[in-house]
Amino acid sequence: MQRRLSAAGFPPAVGAQAGVYCACTEAAVRGFQQARGLRVDGCCDEVTWTVLVEASWRLGDRLLFLTSPNLRGDDIADLQGRLGRIGFDCGRVDGILGPRTARALEDFQRNCGVLADGTCGVDTVRAIERVSRQTGTGPGVATVRERERLRSSSGSLQGVHIVIGQFGGLSKLTRALSRDLRMSGAVVISVDEPDAIVQAEAANRFGAAVYVGFEARTDDVSRVCYYAVPTFESTGGRSLADRMVTGLRGHCGLNPQLAGMRLQVLRETRMPAVLASLGSLRHTVDHSIEIAHIVRSSIEQWAAQPLLPTPQRASHNEP
Repeated sequence: MQRRLSAAGFPPAVGAQAGVYCACTEAAVRGFQQARGLRVDGCCDEVTWTVLVEASWRLGDRLLFLTSPNLRGDDIADLQGRLGRIGFDCGRVDGILGPRTARALEDFQRNCGVLADGTCGVDTVRAIERVSRQTGTGPGVATVRERERLRSSSGSLQGVHIVIGQFGGLSKLTRALSRDLRMSGAVVISVDEPDAIVQAEAANRFGAAVYVGFEARTDDVSRVCYYAVPTFESTGGRSLADRMVTGLRGHCGLNPQLAGMRLQVLRETRMPAVLASLGSLRHTVDHSIEIAHIVRSSIEQWAAQPLLPTPQRASHNEP
């Protein structure tokens, strides 16, 4: 654990006990979770450990190629970001080497005179580093194309595929929201699976235009999250999350915060996605109908104008 934290750039403070999950190690875990857009609780659960392992990889440390299951890691996110800025579309920067990233890699290799075998080895890394020096730090082709897709959207919810998910105890809210959206012409499915990856896979298979998930918090703090990492953020997700925060703020006793995070369901979905963490459970259930109306209105506003006129990047910190 401590070696992984050090490799990820978060070494425990001097005085940490080797091989012991002491206070210094917990503080390092909290710092890592905050920097990575994870829930900050100081507990190294499966999600935190997986991200910690991925964070230890640097571009060039290993051969990268398409596998099943897909390779994951910071080295892949670095590869995606560099290819995107050069003009080769890997999709969102999610650190997952899927078919789209593999195609972009092969396309780059063909254009740069490197053996187009879909494997990112020493020669390909050198070629990427050489070309990357001339690209600057722009948003990348994936962000540009997402914005273009959003600009060309229909402007209404008629026939739009939407997935509504919840992670326990909020079925009253999701039923009310699904009903409201269907009355507005949307094609809606609800997903109640507790596994975030299962929910994301359902949304991907459905070909959803947007995913909106809900989870209950044990405290009274609320937040609306969209997918964001230091080198990429979902433009559509942030835009919808911003509208939901604006709509919910001051209503139903809620004062949600906007947060760009790397949560599983936001990372694994291939469409704009938002996760609303609302507290507390009893309070949220009691105001389900009103919250559903506000969220439906927010989604309608987003469909009519999916890009905010003055984008503001939210903090990646856990409230």
